[in-house]
Amino acid sequence: MTGNKIFYSVAAAMAALSLSVSPLVAQSLPGEGTTVRMGQPTWDTEWFQAQIYKKAMEALGYTVNEPTALDNPPFYQALAQGDMDFWASGWFPLHNTYLEEIEGKGSTVGYVAKGGALQGYLIDKKTAEEHNIGKIEDFKNPEIAKLFDSNGDGKADLVACPPGWGCELTITHQMEAYGLGDTVAPITASYSASMADAVSRYEEGKPIFFYTWTPNWTVGMLKPGEDVVWLEVETPSLPEDQKEMESQTAIPDVTGCASNPCQMGWPANDIQVVANNEFLEKNPAAKKLLEEMSIPIEDIFAQNAQMYEGADKPADLERQADEWIKANQEKFDGWIDAAKAAAQ
Repeated sequence: MTGNKIFYSVAAAMAALSLSVSPLVAQSLPGEGTTVRMGQPTWDTEWFQAQIYKKAMEALGYTVNEPTALDNPPFYQALAQGDMDFWASGWFPLHNTYLEEIEGKGSTVGYVAKGGALQGYLIDKKTAEEHNIGKIEDFKNPEIAKLFDSNGDGKADLVACPPGWGCELTITHQMEAYGLGDTVAPITASYSASMADAVSRYEEGKPIFFYTWTPNWTVGMLKPGEDVVWLEVETPSLPEDQKEMESQTAIPDVTGCASNPCQMGWPANDIQVVANNEFLEKNPAAKKLLEEMSIPIEDIFAQNAQMYEGADKPADLERQADEWIKANQEKFDGWIDAAKAAAQ
């Protein structure tokens, strides 16, 4: 009798254990056992978005290494070679030329921000009004150019883009197309350091001339229409791989531009995920997640402003991403649920 009691007790315990384990097995996450190799750009204005995408992947059970910071050419090359799975920092049409390099190997997926990424040239409002400067072509005038010369070489110093950035190729093309080679000197050193120097010069009351994009902390510190103004172009001119976009460079309702629409010379860009095709095929849950996700551009602006004020350490970025997810929990959970369903 005692032996029977022991047998039944053991059997009951095993049954209870089985019941407690079964739901856990049923609830296993689609990404468990898979490590994701994620990239992020060397420019820090998109690291916030990268953290949100990383955390969404982790919510699906994926192991995500800390995103690797890469310039455009090495990222797209690594993606094509199968050494990188994705990043959330493809700018199109600015990165169109890289799509040729990854054809058949990688694809764009979803939209981080659709049509909200502006680009162009700005100068301080005070100098623009005093000297009636409204177009990039005005810099062909050596007297205008000298106003923005800080090193005495007679050329306007333009804060531009470092080598390897998509915007560097477009700026190089436009300097030639607009005949500015003799009067404008693009600064291609570290963008953040060059812009910090420009902000200091502005605060000292000196003229400044710079390229920027949105979202970016620059237009939070130097507000278009108040501190700076956008320069227009007389005729748009883009590199060959973007030629078809020249008709889309007149952007309506641009704050800080004298005209509406504003002929900025750059089309508005879509920010998209770019992912390795093999990774997408093997991970339908990840693919669905990347299709579903998006981040309002004004939220990116707000975070970029926090970074400029000094909250730019890895711990700050993680905290900011956590706070954004908590504030948008229902939306975030909807992405995760849709991704889980795609894996079934």
